[in-house]
Amino acid sequence: MSRWLNGIVAVCPDLGIGRNGNLPWHPVRLSNEFKHFRKMTSTPSVTGKQNVVIMGRKTWFSIPEKNRPLNGRINIVLSRECKTAPAGAHYLAADFKSALELVDTELADQADQVWVIGGSSLYKEMMETPWPRRLFVTRILNQFECDTFLPAISPDKYHLLPEFPGVPQELQEENGIQYKFEVYESVGQ
Repeated sequence: MSRWLNGIVAVCPDLGIGRNGNLPWHPVRLSNEFKHFRKMTSTPSVTGKQNVVIMGRKTWFSIPEKNRPLNGRINIVLSRECKTAPAGAHYLAADFKSALELVDTELADQADQVWVIGGSSLYKEMMETPWPRRLFVTRILNQFECDTFLPAISPDKYHLLPEFPGVPQELQEENGIQYKFEVYESVGQ
């Protein structure tokens, strides 16, 4: 595995990422934040290849059915329970390691960037892997009630980049909710 692993997530000040299977600010929509997610996860760096999105089963089913699979990306769903890929998913893997092996073997000729998009235990596993990693974090500045959280971003394992190509630096606001984009890179990369 020589490629970067990317995680992308929107978090409340307490690192909350979800509530009752939805985003914490549901039903409020943050259209520009979603466009940022789509642009980052959909845009390959190599012409003719596609990015891969890896997600847990609960994250897959939290996506509205009309939006599954995520267009223009290879969708891999992780589940130890499912015997076949959920309807619409491109691939099923039993665990994160198996998903990465799939990317490096069967998908090697077509896969470009790898994006982890949730949930909490998958982010934790991705954040602890030995490979080079980046975390694309949307810091929601309003606090919402949450029942699912991102593991702490440890300063001895990650450093905040001053800027990153294609990621706006200015404060964003939609529907009365302020947020900013941050990119962290694993230390020693």
